Amino acid sequence: MPYRRDDRLELALRASNEGIWDWNVASDEIHYSGRILRFFGRRREEMPNLFCSVELIHEADRDLFVSRVEAILEKGGEDLLAVEPRIRVAKGVGEWNWFRIRGVVVRDPDGIATRVAGSMINITPRKLVEQELLEERHLMRLLIDNVPLNVYFKDRDSKFTLVNKSMATWNGFGSPDDVVGKSDHDLFREDHANEALRDERQIMESGDPILGYVEKETTPAGVEAWVLTTKMPLIDRVGKIVGTFGVSSDVTELVRTQQSLAETAAALQGRNDEMEEELALAREVQQALLPHEYPIIPAGSGSGRLRFGHRYIPISGLAGDFFEVFPVGEHSAGLFICDVMGHGVRSALIVSMLRGLAERIHEVAEDPGEFLGQLNSGLSAILTEADMTMFATAFLVVIDLEDGELRYVSAGHPSPIMRSNEGQAGVLPMG
Repeated sequence: MPYRRDDRLELALRASNEGIWDWNVASDEIHYSGRILRFFGRRREEMPNLFCSVELIHEADRDLFVSRVEAILEKGGEDLLAVEPRIRVAKGVGEWNWFRIRGVVVRDPDGIATRVAGSMINITPRKLVEQELLEERHLMRLLIDNVPLNVYFKDRDSKFTLVNKSMATWNGFGSPDDVVGKSDHDLFREDHANEALRDERQIMESGDPILGYVEKETTPAGVEAWVLTTKMPLIDRVGKIVGTFGVSSDVTELVRTQQSLAETAAALQGRNDEMEEELALAREVQQALLPHEYPIIPAGSGSGRLRFGHRYIPISGLAGDFFEVFPVGEHSAGLFICDVMGHGVRSALIVSMLRGLAERIHEVAEDPGEFLGQLNSGLSAILTEADMTMFATAFLVVIDLEDGELRYVSAGHPSPIMRSNEGQAGVLPMG
């Protein structure tokens, strides 16, 4: 049997998790569907008319919300309402949630709004993801704008898509945005621009970078400079080359004042190494988390009585977890596991802080509780000073062969699993 139009609408709204509302403008009466009432955790008689009583609208969004509502209520005004405010919901559901509100106006023959009806959906998860992405972009922008290098990204047509402040200033522009959309032909003499274009096409065709070479740049005004440059293919998430990116530093003074070819070559190589270290920093931080050698316990016993192994598979490029295996004494070894909330640049920075703190307090690892207590105090002090809120879980077990015991403590970490010699596995009890 075919669905009626109303049935199809109801199914579509149910699938989209949207609620509907219907506002009688003349009487100020409003009807909310059950889904909207559930959004706000309120009974029908407790739910105010959001379009008339704006106290529940977040202060930062209130003026825009009111202006949009006033625009549709004006005689002959806007026919569509589209706004995404933060609205206070009932206690227990969360203080502020983001909502996408859409509505259409019904007017009488004189153009006066008599009714407004539409839909509403909670978009808080999407907004939180958007804010996280904005924060990641802000951190990346902060990084490239403060490194002492010229940094740029180009598309497959060798047009600039992103440059840092240093790059813009170097080429005489007031803002990085002034460079976007331009090419080397807009910045340099034709011979240099053509050479750069050939290099970039070669990189995009072969996928091979051009690392650490010195080139002379000449602006259309005839200003000459020497730069040390590294250019690399820009690869997207699916492995496709979508352009190039590179870094360069001004080495004009170095080239002009060189005393000998050997001295110049050594100095340029040093600058090149510095750039490559900065480019590889993110990878090195994560790789440094993996132990490359395990301690021999008991010390000096050849192969040792303890055997260690691991399998470490990060969920993202910059993970927020790490582990360490380290000697605690001649007959003891410690296994430390830590997981920082989230992923990305911020979590990786916290991981680095924790590793540094853990290195400083290895001597108290005989007492796992004292070890985690000092680690927590050190991290809290750093985060308080930086006005940051981050969380981490941790687990430390000390295996003492001399006393034949395990001493362990967990700080919010999932309970480890221990397997007996008989092959039976079970969760370590937590007191």
